[in-house]
Amino acid sequence: MRRPASTPPVLPGYEYSRLLGSGGFSDVFLYEQQLPRRAVAVKVLLTEEITPATRAAFVAEANVMAQLSAHPYIATIFHADVASDGRPDFVMEYCSGPSLAEQYKRAPLPVADALRTGIRLSSAVATAHAAGILHRDIKPGNVLANDYGWPILTDFGISSVADDDAVSTTMLSADGAAGATGSTSATGSKSVGMSIPWSPPEMFDDDPRPDTRSDVFSLAATVWTLLAGRSPFEVAGGSNGSLDLMSRIE
Repeated sequence: MRRPASTPPVLPGYEYSRLLGSGGFSDVFLYEQQLPRRAVAVKVLLTEEITPATRAAFVAEANVMAQLSAHPYIATIFHADVASDGRPDFVMEYCSGPSLAEQYKRAPLPVADALRTGIRLSSAVATAHAAGILHRDIKPGNVLANDYGWPILTDFGISSVADDDAVSTTMLSADGAAGATGSTSATGSKSVGMSIPWSPPEMFDDDPRPDTRSDVFSLAATVWTLLAGRSPFEVAGGSNGSLDLMSRIE
């Protein structure tokens, strides 16, 4: 995991607790909100990553989450602002439970639990699609668990509206780890990220055009992973397969 920014931002009304995670463009910290008193997760854009494009993407993610926050299985956003040190941040629901990635690596989920999780996530994905939003990166690592053990879909950082024009830059992640990317081909200004094990075949095209079926494929691959206790990528050949695939794409 990349080292976090040296100092979490000072946020009026919030008391810093600890680092939750670090990605390629942001850190996520645990804070204690003073009023109303509750634990919250605060996503903060890295200083070195603040450009007009990343700032716009950060704002877009906050707006997408705000549209969908009423859904019980989608992470709720409470507030968005710019910290005193100039870093954009947004405050969201803190999910205390393990992600699905942590769960399946410990042991496969029982069939009933995997199906229950799949049904709940299907509701979240259907709600996003009804609002015209594609998630585009559904995978076990992007599904957390709240205090009640319910799955919570997170990380709409590369989401898009369903009728967006085709994208032409593809970032590949072999294991879905935050901030991990493989090859990148740049022939346009838009981008779409994907995590290889849970991505549909059309995302490997030179000119990928994701639609609602792409999210459905990724959701199905995620549920399969929970049942199998391993990702489709591991079944297909592991890290060597990833290197071979990425060299062909390059």
